Amino acid sequence: MTPLPTSGLGVDLDVAAYALRLGDDALVLGQRLAEWAARSPQIEEDVALLNLALDQLGAARSLLTHAGRLLGPDADGHVRTEDDLAFLRDEPDWTNALLVELDGGDFGRTMARQLLVSAYQVPLYAALGSSADEGIAGVAGKAVKEVAYSLDHARSWVVRLGDGTDESHRRVQTGLDEVWPYAFELFERDPLVDRLLERGVAADPAAIEQQWQATVQEVLAEATLTVPETTWRPTGGRRGAHTTGFGYLLAELQHLHRSHPGARW
Repeated sequence: MTPLPTSGLGVDLDVAAYALRLGDDALVLGQRLAEWAARSPQIEEDVALLNLALDQLGAARSLLTHAGRLLGPDADGHVRTEDDLAFLRDEPDWTNALLVELDGGDFGRTMARQLLVSAYQVPLYAALGSSADEGIAGVAGKAVKEVAYSLDHARSWVVRLGDGTDESHRRVQTGLDEVWPYAFELFERDPLVDRLLERGVAADPAAIEQQWQATVQEVLAEATLTVPETTWRPTGGRRGAHTTGFGYLLAELQHLHRSHPGARW
């Protein structure tokens, strides 16, 4: 794939980069959730997790399509499509947060991660519903309803597992301890976010983190789980530095399209 432009070629490179960041989060999380097909504790949960994955995929498609338009045509005059951005970028070009790419582990860890991500996406999309960029605002207006369901789903499972048996409590607490440090990358500010905050396009990470903390702490208290204590803050996903497991996820995600050029969603 032709490298993404770094200056001057697109209609709005900053908004494109932000839409791409949001779309990458959604697409990678959807891929991880879909890995639970035929593996979850109950057949009904298979359906539930796949529906959550489809919600993330729907948001990702709209955001990647929007990003492609804003990037403008490449040197050959080709406007990048959702397929180009999903299937033809290499690992360093992806800007998703590390949290969404983590292996789900057991069901307790997946639900702990889902709680942290959903509690972030609800206030994120609520704020972006009034974004100055109409494309992002439109996606957010629809997605906020879907991630609200995702948060309710994660909340019910985390409480059920945390306040259940000794074994279920141990597993979800262990999963929470493992994924917790990665959550703080979601609230990092960088020059891109600063520029877009001035334009009224991006959501304020500090305001989102306040709401996230309140929601997560409320759920963990109800679930009799302990808020992990750690000063470790892994980061790098927004800059294209990913975990080892991300390469395997990307290979599975892109295999069909790269093996059969021209294949479409």
